[in-house]
Amino acid sequence: MDDADVIVVGAGPAGSAAAFHCASAGLDVLLLEKSEFPRDKVCGDGLTPRAVAELVRMGLPIREQDGWIRNVGLRVIGGGHRLELAWPELSSYPSYGLAKSRMSLDHTLADHARSAGAKLQERTNVTGPVRDERSGRVVGVHAKVDGEIVTYRAPVVIAADGVSARLATGMGLEKRMNRPMGVAVRTYFQTPRHDDPWMESHLELRDDDGHLMPGYGWIFSLGDGTANVGLGSVASTAAPTKVDYKKLFATWMRHVPAEWEFTPDNQVGPVKGAALPMGFNRGPLYGNGLMLAGDSAGMISPFNGEGIAYGLQAGRVAADAISQGLARGTAAGRERAFATYQNRMKDDLGGYYTLGRVFVRLIEHPEVMRVCTRYGLPRPLVMKFVLKLLSDCYEPKGGDLVDRVIAGLARIAPSA
Repeated sequence: MDDADVIVVGAGPAGSAAAFHCASAGLDVLLLEKSEFPRDKVCGDGLTPRAVAELVRMGLPIREQDGWIRNVGLRVIGGGHRLELAWPELSSYPSYGLAKSRMSLDHTLADHARSAGAKLQERTNVTGPVRDERSGRVVGVHAKVDGEIVTYRAPVVIAADGVSARLATGMGLEKRMNRPMGVAVRTYFQTPRHDDPWMESHLELRDDDGHLMPGYGWIFSLGDGTANVGLGSVASTAAPTKVDYKKLFATWMRHVPAEWEFTPDNQVGPVKGAALPMGFNRGPLYGNGLMLAGDSAGMISPFNGEGIAYGLQAGRVAADAISQGLARGTAAGRERAFATYQNRMKDDLGGYYTLGRVFVRLIEHPEVMRVCTRYGLPRPLVMKFVLKLLSDCYEPKGGDLVDRVIAGLARIAPSA
């Protein structure tokens, strides 16, 4: 009576990656998306080398003629300093990043999943889980399609439904209030520097009174005549803040270098905002037939607000666990295989996210931020740490001294 081997809810990067990898493994995949492509999402539109490595694993065309622009590294501005830091040369990741608007990126990834054999169904608003009456296990989802309630069934469901995490909350999985929560706002500008090969990061965000705010502003050139311009601010807990982020953005715009030409006449579209759940703020990542991937599980890095790379990774790891589980001959064997998804994600990222939570607690103090930007940026060793943390790219085994220190700290940090 099942409609598919696996149901994936949400066709963002995590959901489309999961659908692609599951379909590539020969599974019957139903990918449900509440909107219709192309559709927008508030994001920086920049992909770090870690995210690029996941796209390469998927066999996604990433040439310039496919609508991508490559970037060579990070330009950091703050504390009176301006530094250009090339992406590190590593064996695990390429030495370049990419940029593409989420309007186009998510559509591309969903189409890629469909080309692998996944069935993409748009305008399907999933409203909650279907649970087995005896075990309580998730065995499908309820959805609204053209005003009618429809039920879809599968042995396992992947919730990649974003910040709303409707499926997770329907299972009683509430967000952890003690995990960092960020807020991002962004818009687009037409600019003569639309093909700038550097991702630009401004580490000093100040309000109208000159107070330093925890977070950073970004400028990511898209190569199509425009740049994605936004800022992200972060707090160490999920408690609401009183910051007016759109006003903070307007204040920052008054101090951006004039050569970018970020004027009201060049602005394309309004300033939009979104929440950024961080550091595994919801769990468990697997339980009772439901896997959480991407923003629904709070897989955004506290170091830089990057979530695409981890969503893509989660989709790949979830698909592997599901493929292995569905090949098992018993229900117990299937569950053991499904449970490896959480173990693998926590082993790889848990300690790293814990370090990120410590980082957020530190930069919440304006004096710490001021000292770091003014005195830390000119020091090459410090900047190597900053680059690898902000790019989420370090060698987990081997590498140079900086790689070994970060990897060692991530291993010993608790991953709860």
